[in-house]
Amino acid sequence: MKAKAVFEKDFQVGKVDKRLFGSFVEHLGRCVYGGIYEPGHPTADEQGFRQDVMELVRELDVPIVRYPGGNFVSGYNWEDGIGLREHRPRRLELAWRTIETNEVGVNEFVDWTRKVGSEPMLAVNLGTRGIDAARNLLEYCNHPQGSYWSDLRRSHGYEQPHGVKVWCLGNEMDGPWQMGHKTADEYGRLAAETGKVMKMLDPSIQLVACGSSNRGMKTFPEWEATVLDHCYDYVDYISLHTYYGNPDNDTPAFLASSLDMDQFIDTVVAVCDYIKAKKRSRKTLYLSFDEWNVWFHSHQADRKLEPWQIAPPQLEDVYTHEDAIVVGTMLISLLKHCNRVKIGCQAQLVNVIAPIMTQNQGPAWRQTIFYPFQHASRFGRGTVLLPVIDSPRYDSRRFKDVPYLEAIAVENEDDYVTVFAVNRHLDQELDLTMELRGYGDLRLDSHIVLAHHDSKATNTMDNPGNVVPRHDGKTSVEQDGIHSVLAPLSWNVIRFKKANAI
Repeated sequence: MKAKAVFEKDFQVGKVDKRLFGSFVEHLGRCVYGGIYEPGHPTADEQGFRQDVMELVRELDVPIVRYPGGNFVSGYNWEDGIGLREHRPRRLELAWRTIETNEVGVNEFVDWTRKVGSEPMLAVNLGTRGIDAARNLLEYCNHPQGSYWSDLRRSHGYEQPHGVKVWCLGNEMDGPWQMGHKTADEYGRLAAETGKVMKMLDPSIQLVACGSSNRGMKTFPEWEATVLDHCYDYVDYISLHTYYGNPDNDTPAFLASSLDMDQFIDTVVAVCDYIKAKKRSRKTLYLSFDEWNVWFHSHQADRKLEPWQIAPPQLEDVYTHEDAIVVGTMLISLLKHCNRVKIGCQAQLVNVIAPIMTQNQGPAWRQTIFYPFQHASRFGRGTVLLPVIDSPRYDSRRFKDVPYLEAIAVENEDDYVTVFAVNRHLDQELDLTMELRGYGDLRLDSHIVLAHHDSKATNTMDNPGNVVPRHDGKTSVEQDGIHSVLAPLSWNVIRFKKANAI
């Protein structure tokens, strides 16, 4: 089986915003408690944060982390999480039917993001609350001093403002499951007024409006059009959320999931540009794909959980090798659309549908999906080149004309060019010929491969090294082009050094 990919230095998609490789921490399951925060853990620092987890987050090099939700934020009183811990209330958390202890709040989270080399992306509650709570939280976080909320922050030991630059105006407000669910007109008006007030307080911030909670919503994409008709002038991004799964064990269809992601992005871009034209606006609206991942393994276990526990093991998907391949194709989709998708948040970071897993009082380890994300975050920054791909194709139950080859190239800022490539075929190698035009002579630096003979193979606490990358990929640079052999069902990272930089 053979395929060809051509990339031209001057034919570019756009420059990657580093925030494309962001993540998400919600007060859900063991993401916070037992995930990033566990005071009694052997590696816990003076604030109770697990340093073994922090080390793995640094490996991922996550530049921005969305917080605190998610469905959680639509019932959250942010004031519960500030001040002395012994005075913080325990609340019934209705989104996930647990007890929230509020041991971690906005100040602790901001501290944690700084420790891992990231930035916070905060969401405000536009479900059960609204404009007043949002502006008060912004004042608490960003105003220097001399007002009630900023001086309260200073009294809590934070003299300097947090300077949070990206804010989400609620979460999935089109979802009937959401506390404070609204129609598109109701949410659009509230988002516009909240955004107006927040930018009056701090004009430097960027705001994300809620798009549809998934592409399958009956109101999609009318929701986006109506919401943006109200708030286009006040917001900078609109959100997209999607999750894919393989509950029917139809792997060929599952592996084609990123085609749906491509269509989702293209549709939202079209809606944004329609509203831009309708308003005769000069502003281009960008996309924040701030929830995306594979999620389906844990559904049955979650149904058996008793309600009103503290940090129960919710949404703890154990990821397979094929899940990692799908995550790789989703990362390629984000890169292919980097001219419009500027923020991306894989959901979530630790334990809850996450690349990092932990045991309470025990170790932390990397799930299979850790590796494609790590590679894309490390090597996917720079300028994306427009791909021209000729690949054999197949038909799946859900998608027709699916290319076996999925690929993108990024010209990095350190004199490297990186190709990310996936072979979707379950049992055949793919002979790939590549042209990287406009670069002159290139020297092969490395070919990293994530492959496994068992598509259902997982990494566990007892066997954390079962599915790991190898550095023995088959690529050669020859006079008639670059030749690679892509293993069946594999994620490949092929890096080249520019000749003039050798």
